[in-house]
Order: sequence, then C-alpha cells, then structure tokens
Amino acid sequence: MAQLSDDCFAFGGRMMSVDEALALIASRITPIGASESVPIMQADGRILARDLVAPIALPPFTNSAVDGYAVRHAQLHAHDVTRLGVSGRIEAGADAAIAPSDATAIRIFTGAQMPEGYDTVFMQEDVVVGAEGLVELPSGLKIGANVRPAGEDIEKGSIAIPAGARLAPQHVALAAALGKTALDVAKRLRVAVFSTGNELVSPGEEQKPPRIYDSNRFMLMAMLQRLGCDVADLGILRDERASLAAALRSAACDHDLIVTSGGVSTGEADHVKGALEDCGSLTFWRIAIKPGRPVAMGVIDGTPFIGLPGNPAASFITQVYVVRPAVLALMGSAPAPVTPLPVRAAFNYKKKEGRREYARATLRRAGDGVIEAVRFPREGAGLLSSLVETDGLVELREDITRIEPGASVGFLPYACLF
Repeated sequence: MAQLSDDCFAFGGRMMSVDEALALIASRITPIGASESVPIMQADGRILARDLVAPIALPPFTNSAVDGYAVRHAQLHAHDVTRLGVSGRIEAGADAAIAPSDATAIRIFTGAQMPEGYDTVFMQEDVVVGAEGLVELPSGLKIGANVRPAGEDIEKGSIAIPAGARLAPQHVALAAALGKTALDVAKRLRVAVFSTGNELVSPGEEQKPPRIYDSNRFMLMAMLQRLGCDVADLGILRDERASLAAALRSAACDHDLIVTSGGVSTGEADHVKGALEDCGSLTFWRIAIKPGRPVAMGVIDGTPFIGLPGNPAASFITQVYVVRPAVLALMGSAPAPVTPLPVRAAFNYKKKEGRREYARATLRRAGDGVIEAVRFPREGAGLLSSLVETDGLVELREDITRIEPGASVGFLPYACLF
C-alpha cells in the first residue's frame, strides 16, 4: 500500500497549471514497488517492474533479408556483370555449414543463416539465371546489401525494454523473440472508487425525480481498468461529513488509491473536503483547466486520495490529467508524453489567457482533403453526449485566447488518453 507523507502534495494558494500538476505528481508520488511474474500473454497493459536485459542477440545469427543469391562481395566485377555458378542451397532453419568453392553463389532464402565468408545477397528478381546453371549478377551492389547482421536489432546484454514501460503487444513480441516466457511486472494497483451525492442512484435501482442515475463511477472504473488497476466499486456516499470520513478511512486501510467524483467544490452541500480533513490531510487544488477546475487531493493514512468534479466531462478530463498520471506513478511508470496531432479548426472559440481548455471535437475531411476538427455544438461539462459523439479533444493551451476557422490546433484522440 502507498505510504505518502501528509504534505506531499503541498502547493501555494494560487491556481495550479496543468503542467505544474503533472510535475508535482511525478516528483512526489512514490511507487508502491510490489511486483509479480506473469506469463507473457498476460503482460499486455502491465508495467514492467525491472529492465528486460536481452539474454541473446536479435537476430541471433547473421541471415539473409531476402530470397536470392549469397556471394562474397570480393568476387564481383565493379563495372560489369558477374557470372557465377551455384554450389548450394540454404533455406530458413537449415544448416549453413556447407563448403562451397570460392567462385560460386549460394541460393538462399529469407531468414536463412549466411554461410561463413559470404557477406552480400542479391535479390532473386535482380538476377538472371542463364544457361548451364550460371547466374548473372549486375554490378553496383554494395557490400552487406540485403544481409541482417547478428545483433542488428538488439545486442546481447543490452536493455531491450526499460523498467517502467507500459507493455503493449509489440513488447510482448520482443519478449517472445528473446525467448522469455514470463515477465516481472508491477502488481495491479488496488483502487477504491466512490461517487458522492444525495441525488444519485445506481443503475438498476428505482429512479424518480429529483434522483439521477450515477454514471461517473462507472466511467472512472472503466478508465482505471484500462490502466490495469484492480478496481473496487464502493458505491455511492451520501452528502454527510461523518459517514464520508468513515468510509474514506476504511477504504484507505486496504487500497492503494481512493478516487471519488462529486462534492469537491466549496459549496455548503460539498462535504468531501471537510470529510477528508477529518480523516487525513487535504491539499485543495484548483487547476487552471476547463472543464474540470475543482480537484481535491490529499492523503489518508499514507494512501493518496483524489476527488474529481461531478460533471461527467470535467470528471473525464481530470481523470486523464490527474488520476492517470498518479496511477502510473504509483506503479513505477511515467506516462509517455502525448503529442497533439495538428489539424485545422473548423470553429470559432474564445478563452481566457492562463487557462488550458479542452474542446470536444469530431474530425472530418474537408473538400480540399485537409482533416478538420469540428467542435461539439453545445456547451456544458454535464453533457455525456459530448464525449460519445466526438472523436477526441482539441487542446487549447494557456497562451491561446482565440481560435478562428482555418487555424492549426492540436487534437488528442480519445484512444491515446487511456
């Protein structure tokens, strides 16, 4: 379980920028450190706990990159066609220990081991097979052409995958190519998720005005599961300070992180802030981000707590920019920088300087072939349809105050945010 100091998230009273929030999380959250060994087919999406050092080279032997004819480059005429006999044949997986004569070519296939002394391969489509079994090889091919040297991909003893990498199918492939059957990965983070609010009921329960179905809890749990967490659904907490504090204190006993949504503002009916002060310590953040400004972060008996705003779009975006980096840091990984893709704006937009905003948008191809971002037509952080009916977010950084049609903007597909 995480053991953080009570003041690890301390920050000055002014509104925090997104970059400052990310830097604070990266510098002050300590990884849990627990790891386990899992079969490589169960490693996708997990965080590598230790460097994977290559036990062999890749490729493990020098081989042909094409189907063709292996030769000694020194045999070739520099400015004329070279004619050679063919004295052997090597297929992939076959023994390359043959003893050809000096002035011959070897028929070879992709992946086959290069015979000793042979250093260049002609592609079969560039070779003319003449009468009497001779092959005609054109001039101009460089030494080493179409040959994959041993260790060209990965050298033996080098770090093939660094600790902290979030494993993807390509990492699984590399581990398999190195002969690994299992990998050491960080244990799954145990995350407790609550929603707060007297107005909420869970799906399946009776819903009558003024009650609404809880959606944030399920969205957050789905996003956390995509990050490889073991998620505990602790239901809905009512807006009562003492019961909130008791539930938070109980959750801190056997979870590595607590995440809630709703009740983190400063209104009279917002009790999460007070409950957290009763059972732990609170650093109340106001992040200069829209949607999503109010975020509460603190520590309960060494376990980090993050309280997100109640509006769905605000909860979604602060989960991406606060919860996600915190989860990865607790598991010993830093989130890879997400670079927005440049697209053309097809909308007008005004914003305040000094605040980062994320506009929900759909992509389309304009008549001139350029990809454009079309902003969702309705405002509001409470519109779930704005997340469902769009492709991603247009990032409008702090120094931007106005966007006009035709301007270049940065687009973040939803798929890169999980």
